[in-house]
Amino acid sequence: MKYVLSLDQGTTSSRAILFDHDGKIVGTAAHEFPQIYPSSGWVEHNPFEILTSQLSAAVDVMGKTGTRPRDVVGLGITNQRETTIVWDRETGRPVYNAIVWQDSRTAALTKKLFDEGAEETVRQKTGLLLSPYFSASKIAWILDNVEGARARAEAGELAFGTVDSWLIWHLTSGRRHVTDRTNASRTLLYNIVEDKWDDDMLKLFRVPANMLPEVVWSSEKVGQVTTSLGLGDIEIAGIAGDQQSALFGQLCVSPGEAKNTYGTGCFLLQHNGGTFTLSSERLITTLACSTDKKLAYALEGSIFVGGAVVQWLRDNMRFIRKSSEVEAIAASVSDSDGVVFVPAFTGLGAPYWDAQARGLIIGLQRGTQIGHIARAAIESIAFQVADVLRVMDKSTKSPFTELRVDGGAAANDSLMQFQADLLGVPVHRPAVLETTALGAAYLAGLTTGFWSNIEELKKHRAADTVFTPKADKKQMERLQDNWREAVARSRNWNKESQ
Repeated sequence: MKYVLSLDQGTTSSRAILFDHDGKIVGTAAHEFPQIYPSSGWVEHNPFEILTSQLSAAVDVMGKTGTRPRDVVGLGITNQRETTIVWDRETGRPVYNAIVWQDSRTAALTKKLFDEGAEETVRQKTGLLLSPYFSASKIAWILDNVEGARARAEAGELAFGTVDSWLIWHLTSGRRHVTDRTNASRTLLYNIVEDKWDDDMLKLFRVPANMLPEVVWSSEKVGQVTTSLGLGDIEIAGIAGDQQSALFGQLCVSPGEAKNTYGTGCFLLQHNGGTFTLSSERLITTLACSTDKKLAYALEGSIFVGGAVVQWLRDNMRFIRKSSEVEAIAASVSDSDGVVFVPAFTGLGAPYWDAQARGLIIGLQRGTQIGHIARAAIESIAFQVADVLRVMDKSTKSPFTELRVDGGAAANDSLMQFQADLLGVPVHRPAVLETTALGAAYLAGLTTGFWSNIEELKKHRAADTVFTPKADKKQMERLQDNWREAVARSRNWNKESQ
């Protein structure tokens, strides 16, 4: 029996999943790793914990299923995007912790560039907005704040990469320093119109070009694994940022097709075809996966805190012991009883892009119970998705008639029903929720001939579970009005507290 192995390196855990020829999961393994919060608004990871957790998960799933490297036709890698690592080319050691996509320490720099009028040029070249979310300002911070880093970078001694680059560098013993186009398009340094690293963007953020990886296609052989005995000689044949990988895993390959992933954050992407267009609603344009070596684009709304709100209830508030408990606790009450939770822990993403916003919980009463807070936390995920879908409908010629969903929180039936009620359109949940990992597997399998084409992949797709709108529309409108008022307060918090 032959398989494709997918490495799914996420924000809070690293997973490895084996898929068979029918696209079904044969085995899975996962390892969480610590989150590091050195200061308010800062989020970091230890790069070696990313690497070891991912390798351990891969070896675990191979061992649990009795799979040998020769049984694996290809390896696909998908990763948390924008997270920034700078390392020494000679030793492979990072010069600083990985600065995570959620980190907002560079808000002052991106605001300065915005105030100087740089954003329109940035948008026309990269499709992105000036935000600390993306990689470029994180690279600049490392070069300016780690002693000797800028001089070493200019001398060609340091390499930059997003997490895919970091993993591939170590999996190939430093032979390949690469990234794919979907990840490159998240750096604020890649020109997605001209398909190249952009000199103007490098100058804007003061990033030396010699730090950058080679850019490859998402579905392309890039080298064999050489560093792990449990994975030796497996061909690395697929690479994609997690959200573009999920879009491909949902087989959204034609203009108008869209999905939302409920992970640590939430990410709503709609395929836009081969034409570069910009949104007037502060959504971003990004590169989608391509299997024919032609540029493909997607419109995206990025939400910083999705499932992470449940982790916050678990780890910070100690309201629950396991994330899986939250659904039952939320179901212990019929509604949130007026409680509204805006989880702007690291600011707000689309469509607001407000790094200064702060989280809040309002509507608390003497009778408020933990169930009301848990329910408001879960509902906050759906409210944020509805905000993005609303503005995406304004930005596209293909209004939503349904929403495809995936990710861990999509397993929550009550959340999916509430989402359908808010949106007023059916929500389709696939039989295989691990579409991020599945997308990376598809990319690797197509490259290696494990699957012949996308039509073959569609034949293997099982039927979806469909959630249809059931709630009273006026009631949903009232709830959304309360939500928007709470968001406005979260955005004004810094002004009101001064």
